[in-house]
Amino acid sequence: MEDFFEEATLAVAKKPKPQEDEGQLTVDVYQTDEDIVIKSTIAGVTVDDIDISLTKDMVTIKGKRHADETIDADDYYYQELYWGAFSRSIILPEDIDVEKANASMKNGILTLRLPKLARSRMKKVKISS
Repeated sequence: MEDFFEEATLAVAKKPKPQEDEGQLTVDVYQTDEDIVIKSTIAGVTVDDIDISLTKDMVTIKGKRHADETIDADDYYYQELYWGAFSRSIILPEDIDVEKANASMKNGILTLRLPKLARSRMKKVKISS
């Protein structure tokens, strides 16, 4: 009976799942005093294959991961890596200054630094007489 389950598990693991139309990125989103920061692991993608769109309240990251070789589906034991188009849209918790946003990529980690609008900063106004 144990052999049956082992064979069934191997048979299921060997059959790759069909790729979805578009994969979804995993992200960390956090804040500092000045910025909203978004980090995502995007290994195997060049900066030319990534498109980032910003509005004051939303970020969309799109791209495509290209497979470096073609492998027949029957030759896989496991297929867990995602190859193809991916995207992620994130509604931001507060408005950002789109013009001052920046992006960097190091060791397969994309980092977006999105400066918060200074809406919450207090300004004192003197009353003229």
